[in-house]
Amino acid sequence: MSENIVSRPKAFKTREIVLIAVFSAIIAVCSWISVPTVIPFTLQTFGVFCALSILGGKNGFFSILVYILIGAVGMPVFSGFNAGLSALTSYSGGYIWGFLFLALVFWIAEKLFGKKLYIQVISLIIGMSVCYLCGTLWFMHVTKSSFLYGLSACVLPYLLFDLLKLVCAVGISLKVKKYAKV
Repeated sequence: MSENIVSRPKAFKTREIVLIAVFSAIIAVCSWISVPTVIPFTLQTFGVFCALSILGGKNGFFSILVYILIGAVGMPVFSGFNAGLSALTSYSGGYIWGFLFLALVFWIAEKLFGKKLYIQVISLIIGMSVCYLCGTLWFMHVTKSSFLYGLSACVLPYLLFDLLKLVCAVGISLKVKKYAKV
């Protein structure tokens, strides 16, 4: 009698669950930190980039998912201490949902091409572009505006800052992974 072997998904280890929770909290804290410039920005994407760069695609994805779910149920974890489904359906909510797609791009690239530094950087840039697309399309839907207006209002002012946050997050992740054995 032959036995069917079904591949079961691996359960999370306790250490992974703790790291996912910690990075969900880090993303929340980063989203509360607003840097006052001509165009104020938060460190939310920095937290997302750190979670992915340090934890990897799978655990980074789940840390972002936990962050979003915590905000969805009413914990004020989004920028400006916002929370709830109203924050996720507001004109900027698509960018929050877009973090999941950013993480999926990173996770898929990691699975297909490995964990080399240049793969991480390229996948974060592509993922950030996908996040921008999701957010801009949602912004257009909610505000009934054009794609060009969405890009000019919601992407272009933040592009340089997001690239800077990406570079900083990748640099910090290299040190963290080296010394913390994450």
